[in-house]
Amino acid sequence: MSESESVRKTETIPEWKRIEVGELTDFLEEYQSVGVVSVTGIPSRQLQSMRRELHGSAALRMSRNTLLTRALEDVNDGLEQLTEFVYGQVALVGTNDNPFGLYKELEASKTPAPINAGEVAPNDIVIPEGDTGVDPGPFVGELQQVGASARIMDGSIKVTEDSHVLDEGEAVSEELANVLAELGIEPKEVGLDLRGVYSEGVLFEPDELAIDVDEYRADIQSAAAGARNLSINAGYPTAQTAPTMLAKAAGEAKALGLFAAIEDPELVPDLIAKADAQLRTLAAQIDDEEALPEELRGVETPEPAADESADEADADESTDEEEADADDTDADADDDDDDDGDGADGLGAMFG
Repeated sequence: MSESESVRKTETIPEWKRIEVGELTDFLEEYQSVGVVSVTGIPSRQLQSMRRELHGSAALRMSRNTLLTRALEDVNDGLEQLTEFVYGQVALVGTNDNPFGLYKELEASKTPAPINAGEVAPNDIVIPEGDTGVDPGPFVGELQQVGASARIMDGSIKVTEDSHVLDEGEAVSEELANVLAELGIEPKEVGLDLRGVYSEGVLFEPDELAIDVDEYRADIQSAAAGARNLSINAGYPTAQTAPTMLAKAAGEAKALGLFAAIEDPELVPDLIAKADAQLRTLAAQIDDEEALPEELRGVETPEPAADESADEADADESTDEEEADADDTDADADDDDDDDGDGADGLGAMFG
């Protein structure tokens, strides 16, 4: 085609197409996220219902595919990548929500629908076990013809077990479509299928957007908790971990002060409580009441607090060691007494 012919062809573009492309361009520039959705097989009434449901969160814009492609290419800015999804019956969808929110909303808006003969099964089709509610008649043969285990029982046609009648991806026969319609089984979902969405310089496809939000949130929370613990254990302060690290350091400093018996004004009450607990533990080991200070005589030893149990254990250990030392001392004293006794008997013999 010569240059003059190209110019002449461009000049003959109808005005309504120019206006339409301009409006499509305005639509594309209005939203932060723009996608292409398939509207194949959606009845007009149901499509209008979907438009109303999306109102306020997203907007649909339909036009000829050639004009949609022209608008995407005119805007450029990365949106031209969406042209690969413009085939068949499609529409543009625009939203200021993020792509994940848009995908979730579109999936939630889908509704079950009957499947027609010649359509491809979107998933495996199974006729469930149970009473069909159909009176005995030719329908039992139709069920058996499509591969269902069916028989007449108790005056009704029943499917005796779950019957797998078609694999995903296979075409639905007219006989199966009639059987499914009779049973009220709707094996497909009708809705806006998102083919791709462009947002903030990134092109997303459906398999990238189909995430389990609860699982994703749990993973994020787990990662945040792990990072927080790592920061604390590594002694790396951040705005989130600094308060915890300061509290931990204060607790460790206090424990060290109590262990070393440092007479700090903030530790004195705890030191006194610790000494009191140790004194009461020691007093409980003494049988002679007169060995105790008068103010402690007859005073029952209180139950130790949880944080005093370790101190009392140390006190008990010290007491055991003292008792062992005392036993050794008594044994030495007995030996001395024996030696002294032997010496006295010898002197008595000498001096008669």
